[in-house]
Amino acid sequence: MREIAFDTETTGLDPKNGDRLVEIGGVELINHVPSGRSYHVYINPERDMPIEAFNVHGLSAEFLSDKPKFADIAGEFLDFVADAVLVIHNASFDMGFINMELGRVGIPAIPPTQVLDTLALARRKHPGGSASLDALCSRYGIDNSRRTRHGALLDAELLAEVYIELIGGKQAGLALMPEDMAAAAAQTFGSGERRAARARPQALPPRLSQTESSAHEAFIGGMGEASLWTRYLEK
Repeated sequence: MREIAFDTETTGLDPKNGDRLVEIGGVELINHVPSGRSYHVYINPERDMPIEAFNVHGLSAEFLSDKPKFADIAGEFLDFVADAVLVIHNASFDMGFINMELGRVGIPAIPPTQVLDTLALARRKHPGGSASLDALCSRYGIDNSRRTRHGALLDAELLAEVYIELIGGKQAGLALMPEDMAAAAAQTFGSGERRAARARPQALPPRLSQTESSAHEAFIGGMGEASLWTRYLEK
């Protein structure tokens, strides 16, 4: 199963009021384990950078001025995503911007069925507790000391670790390869040749007493000939 822990940075909070994407980061997971592949790009938003947004991620309009526009990277972005599930913290925010940018260049939106929201997952698993990314890192002992400011790729990397913990920890993604399974079996059971199972020297006694069996038969008999139990016993 292929998933992508995913995050964005923007010029503000509302794509319907002219805010734009400025950064995309994604970390590929295969069967809940990071594969080593990632995607990261800065984007020219073609507008100014409000000071409130700059204070969050530190990306200035000057820094972004020579970066590609979304239309220039839309194809490579979609090639990376393909049919993977996007694992996003507060998915409605990021997908609002992604689908707005896709619409601007005439590309269909990514459907909600391709998105998993870890914020909703965290709120179900830890009701009443803080569900922010920083709070979850603290809860699961994940080092987020590098997160002095928001950054799409760093946040995607942290989210990948948080997501693995939310679904049951690193053990949920572990799977022994066939050779490892064979080695483990040999260590536990020995590596000799298989031998045919021996016949049991004495049959096990029935679990039901004769009294219990007779009572059950009487109970079924009272159901009538059309009952399912009667037809089952006839077979």
